[in-house]
Amino acid sequence: MTNADSLISLVRAYNPKTNQALLRDAFAFGAQMHEGQFRHSGEPYFTHPVAVAHILALQQMDDATLVTALLHDTIEDTKASFSIVENRFGREIAELVDGVTKLTNLQLTSTQTKQAENFRKLFMATSRDLRVTLVKLADRLHNMRTIKSMRPDKQAQKARETMEIFAPLAGRMGMQWMREELEDLSFRVLNPEARNSIIRRFITLQRETGDVVQKITADMRVELEKSNILADVVGRAKKPYSIWRKMQEKDQGFSRLSDIYGFRVIVATEADCYRVLGTIHQRWRAVPGRFKDYISQPKSNGYRSIHTTVSGRDGKRVEVQIRTREMHEVAETGVAAHWSYKNGERVENRFAVDPVRWIASLTDRLDDDQNHEEFLEAVKLEMYQDQVFCFTPKGEVIKLPRGATPIDFAYAIHTRIGSACVGAKVDGLRVPLWTRLKNGQSVEIITAEGQTPQATWIDIAVTGRAKTAIRRSLREEDRGRYVRLGRELARVAFENVRKRSTEKALRTAAKALAIDSVDELLARLGSAELTGSEVVRAIYPELAQTNGEEVDQGRAVVGLAPDQVHKRGACCQPVPGERILGISFRGQGVTVHAIDCAALVDYEEQPERWIDLQWQEGTHAAVNTVTFDATIANDTGVLGRICTLIGEQNANISDLKFIDRKPDYFRLLIDVDLRDAEHMHRVMTALEAESNVSSIVRYRDPGLAGSMRG
Repeated sequence: MTNADSLISLVRAYNPKTNQALLRDAFAFGAQMHEGQFRHSGEPYFTHPVAVAHILALQQMDDATLVTALLHDTIEDTKASFSIVENRFGREIAELVDGVTKLTNLQLTSTQTKQAENFRKLFMATSRDLRVTLVKLADRLHNMRTIKSMRPDKQAQKARETMEIFAPLAGRMGMQWMREELEDLSFRVLNPEARNSIIRRFITLQRETGDVVQKITADMRVELEKSNILADVVGRAKKPYSIWRKMQEKDQGFSRLSDIYGFRVIVATEADCYRVLGTIHQRWRAVPGRFKDYISQPKSNGYRSIHTTVSGRDGKRVEVQIRTREMHEVAETGVAAHWSYKNGERVENRFAVDPVRWIASLTDRLDDDQNHEEFLEAVKLEMYQDQVFCFTPKGEVIKLPRGATPIDFAYAIHTRIGSACVGAKVDGLRVPLWTRLKNGQSVEIITAEGQTPQATWIDIAVTGRAKTAIRRSLREEDRGRYVRLGRELARVAFENVRKRSTEKALRTAAKALAIDSVDELLARLGSAELTGSEVVRAIYPELAQTNGEEVDQGRAVVGLAPDQVHKRGACCQPVPGERILGISFRGQGVTVHAIDCAALVDYEEQPERWIDLQWQEGTHAAVNTVTFDATIANDTGVLGRICTLIGEQNANISDLKFIDRKPDYFRLLIDVDLRDAEHMHRVMTALEAESNVSSIVRYRDPGLAGSMRG
């Protein structure tokens, strides 16, 4: 255990003016109060408060925070009281210790209803004095570092609480290093098999390719030296949990370099940051959609940096962060910069932003009339997201989570604006409502009388405020449209098993599924909450289970009039299993589009041409062409291996075109005929696993909206 002299020596290194007598007194008082108490590991209990103080001293915190760390469990676990601590150490420290005690007693792992209420209390306590939260985070970090001494069930409980609450809170406060360590320590408890698997893959990858970090770092240094830029270039493997989360969220394979390694370039001035960016983009091809400029538009916690992803060695993706040394200090210390000392003086950091404002704004944005479940969802959505800053036409700034859409923007202005939204312009150009907004964009919301939120908006919206308002409106919305589509879906589902969807049959199915009425059954069917197979299975389980005939391609889509024909949109190439809708063309039938097709923006003002559609249930023929954008190594036999892999998945290549040729890699478009979305993902997974494939993504071209595929 660190003794008082060691702790004071550490503090004096950054704050020679520290009150040594105060620290020694706190050390002695804490040791006395906890005498005879032991941790689960068998160590004296006071080793824990000392370790918490040590963590905060490494963050160069002030004396009051360090004393609070040493005493943070005294009011709760010993005979010490608020008045005793106040009389000995003063009002400020007593209130800080009491604040940590109250945070500890929130019992954040109780039922979801209580957890939602505890979130409200957590934000209120945090907003009063930020140092309370800093001590609590350091307390949780040390407990997670020593969690192995606890019972397995207690380990899992603490790990879940840490993953859901404390890790994202640390990240929001700018303490990214702490967030990553908390997440990885929790990951080790909650999913040790996955963590060990990723570590094994690291070892295998390094054995096959050598030290990738060293090679890429050397490449960057050579290019920067050519441009006469003085910079520190460092690379590191990302934490196992960070890799696992990206693999799950993006459904990507481990072999994608941008998901495995991170590289950082640190320079002297802001101008050098942009010079580095230019040098890197001149040498390597930038990956579209992966550039973020947090220097011109900082995050809400003061974070500043340029992020870009490029195709590096062998066409593999490399993620790069570029920042100045001053920005790097803020990125490392986060909110602790508000309280840190250097050479005995409080440090004023011009880049740091007080996150108390974020917490206050969060509680302001969350409606008081939300139920507990919706409140909890909204809080987690807000805490886990980075922010983007967009502008209204009048120049007002609207802060939103990363990935937010114009729908979120509209609801952030006012619920009335959100509900009446029919379209949006970003930087003067009309865009689909599902467009992901970026920093610095100007957004204009187009509204119309009589407009109401659509059911698909739930999937498009990101913020808790928008989702809550949409759900509230949908509960009151006329369900006639869903009932009509549901009736058609029921008719087709019953016909597939050679039965009729009579009113009596539908009433029987509703009763079997514990649904109040036939209309409610049809509404759920039309809104995709139920499938036709589930309705049929409720009455004829043996028929639903044995029906495995291949779907007639002339009837692959449900929701068309008897005389209507359909064709797949070449712009988005929808496949069975994906959500779809149709756009009618007079004399030409209906073009089927994926729900997120960018070309649909052209028809936003023509709602009479939109048709609700769903794919016919069952096995579809492998006739649905999908185009893949692949980057592969330029080596002997690689293309042949790619073709073999696709064939092994029972898929046919109908066309292949090279669009970029480099000395070390090729980029090409591959047309593959597939059955459905599951078949498509199997093919992509097989290609992702191939070491010579550095990138494989689905290719979509909105410019092809005028053409159609059968």
